[in-house]
Amino acid sequence: MQVQHNELIIYHSLNVIVHGGRGTPGEVMRRRLCFSLDLVDDSELIAEYRRLHEPGGVWPGVIDHIRALGVEAMEIWQSGERLFMIIEAADDFPRPVTTQSLVETNLRWERAMDRFQRRLKDAAPGEKWSPLERIFLLAEHKGARELI
Repeated sequence: MQVQHNELIIYHSLNVIVHGGRGTPGEVMRRRLCFSLDLVDDSELIAEYRRLHEPGGVWPGVIDHIRALGVEAMEIWQSGERLFMIIEAADDFPRPVTTQSLVETNLRWERAMDRFQRRLKDAAPGEKWSPLERIFLLAEHKGARELI
């Protein structure tokens, strides 16, 4: 993969590709990561998965693990069976998580989520979420008024 000047590529222990945006000198950069995953085609399981992701549904230790990695914001969006996860990460993401209880809690959560999730065919071995590649950035394009 060729790396353009406005992207940062980082591999962490889960082999996730991190894409960064443009920054200005002295600015602390946050990186946006986007991923996709499919849910099992079962309306009851999908409803339960959604319920588990409502406020208070995700185990507190999982939330602590996510934040310990340097994730500053995370959203999961759904369209039918397809999920899209958007993460805003700190410049030093991924931070090593040394608290064993957080690591173990996160592993238990991931195992619990397995029954709901289907890996996409392009997912890396051992990975659930497939990284998305940005193919369009509005700031890189000129509109008709800018061309005059």
